[in-house]
Amino acid sequence: MARPIQDYALVGDCHTGAMVSLTGSIDWLCLPRFDSASTFGALLGDERHGHWRVAPVGADVATRRHYREGTFILETLWETPDGTVEVIDVMPHGDRRADVIRRVRGLSGTVRMEQTVRIRFDYAAALPWVRQVPEYADGYESAILAVAGPDAVTIRGPRLIARDHAHRGEFTVSEGQTVDIVLTWHPAHRRPPAALDVDAQIERTESWWTEWASHYTRTGEPYEDAVARSLLVLRALTHEDTGGIVAAATTSLPEDLGGVRNWDYRFVWLRDAAFTLEALLLHGYETEALEWRDWLLRAIAGDPADMQVMYGLGGERRLVEWTPSSLPGHRGSAPVRVGNAAYTQFQGDVYGEVMQALSLARSNGVTEDSFSWPLQQALLGRLTDTLDELDHGIWEIRGPLRRFTHSRVLMWSAFNCGVNAVEKFGLPGPVDEWRAHRDALRREIDEHGYNAELGTFVQYYGGTGVDAALLQLPHVGYLEADDPRMLGTVAAIEEQLMHDGLVLRYLTESGVDGLPGDEHPFLACSFWLVEQYALSGRIDDARELMDRLVGLRNDVGLLSEEVDSTTGDHMGNTPQAFSHLALVRAADAISAALPRH
Repeated sequence: MARPIQDYALVGDCHTGAMVSLTGSIDWLCLPRFDSASTFGALLGDERHGHWRVAPVGADVATRRHYREGTFILETLWETPDGTVEVIDVMPHGDRRADVIRRVRGLSGTVRMEQTVRIRFDYAAALPWVRQVPEYADGYESAILAVAGPDAVTIRGPRLIARDHAHRGEFTVSEGQTVDIVLTWHPAHRRPPAALDVDAQIERTESWWTEWASHYTRTGEPYEDAVARSLLVLRALTHEDTGGIVAAATTSLPEDLGGVRNWDYRFVWLRDAAFTLEALLLHGYETEALEWRDWLLRAIAGDPADMQVMYGLGGERRLVEWTPSSLPGHRGSAPVRVGNAAYTQFQGDVYGEVMQALSLARSNGVTEDSFSWPLQQALLGRLTDTLDELDHGIWEIRGPLRRFTHSRVLMWSAFNCGVNAVEKFGLPGPVDEWRAHRDALRREIDEHGYNAELGTFVQYYGGTGVDAALLQLPHVGYLEADDPRMLGTVAAIEEQLMHDGLVLRYLTESGVDGLPGDEHPFLACSFWLVEQYALSGRIDDARELMDRLVGLRNDVGLLSEEVDSTTGDHMGNTPQAFSHLALVRAADAISAALPRH
């Protein structure tokens, strides 16, 4: 059975990522991209669905582990009665290959190590043909080659012996000794690439990560270590070639253990990517922001009527949702889903988030070219045509379509961005028309999205409940954080949506989402409440909640989508870009609210 979600650390090369458990097992790895079919899938089942473990013989879980400062190089320490070893896991960056290095270093004594490999391509549906290939060893003791359909994996290192549809082997490591194991993916119709220079690859990868991390300037602000790691997570989830930012490295990790709320997050949501652009821009990463803007322009190029809420890493449009029967689900949480049917939804808020992100880029010196501004004009034209449509909302409701207040506010924001572009930057456009739509939306929202009797904004027109997405209203400039209407909304969120001190997205028992079951507090929403507290002068409340949230990170600083507030167990896909970028924003809000000395 897979380990709890918080037991996993990410090792990545900015093309894909391996999830490594505290037992030393890689239980999730898709090659060569985040959204490729899995090669190791035990995270969504058990060891029979593919895993790769390197650990001392007889050991259960590691003593401790950490990332090298400013990198995604994972160092795991194992202390045994016979000695101490360290396993260094790294995916080399920049070589345009798909490799995983597992370096075992003896620190004291002599330790017997065990390696177990069970390769299962295509979401554990393809049992590969595996054979010894001494001609590919390239100086290593042995090499095995696994082939199934279009995929092939070569593993070089200590000798492995086939047993029960897996390969196992033992070796010893003494103080001062190093043993390297390297997995390489390649197309099955080609010979494997030559063996890596492991020393050079580790050095180059560490240098690349630390140079990237150095652009974040530390000034002694609260939570800066958490911010630094969160920015690194956002970079690790960004596909280097395309600039697309996946929402998470995994699929189908449950929002409620044993439930059906299991979704594939290995795609690029315009909303998540827009928020990520904001976080990167405000912390000195203009190059990555420009790459994302270029990805966006490519993805939504053409008829604005065809704009989707999400795309594949390269801008792929068809993300058809299906359920592979070969994977039983994380700890029995079925179904496992590949693809995401939300790509067909209309979510009106996305127009606002995209326009907000591009406006921020413009304000930070990213020059509009002959393509980007006309495309934004076309998006506002498309939004004009869809103003009367009901939508699915930010949470991708699979129940009845509605006029969600948050969506309508973000539509207001989209037109507001267009008006500002004309008035402040002199860009061309039908500003009178945009201003009229903006002002009409404000009148509509104030009348139907705010319940004066309750003293709160509501989740959707005609409803009486609230939605944590309403915490975003001050962020987009619709009103100030200390506006009495916003304070009333916060009070209602605290009363209705706070669960053990953390924030739910909305009340699932209301039936609004059309799904069975329940879910846990959504971490991004709790960070939004921190931001709201800080902006409205409740700095002590902001810091108290922020301390708790930062404390929920796992041992290497990662956050999933949700958390079980009673046990602290992570729930949902991981590491979750939305959670980490919300952490960055919350930390920024606290820093801005603290008095300067």
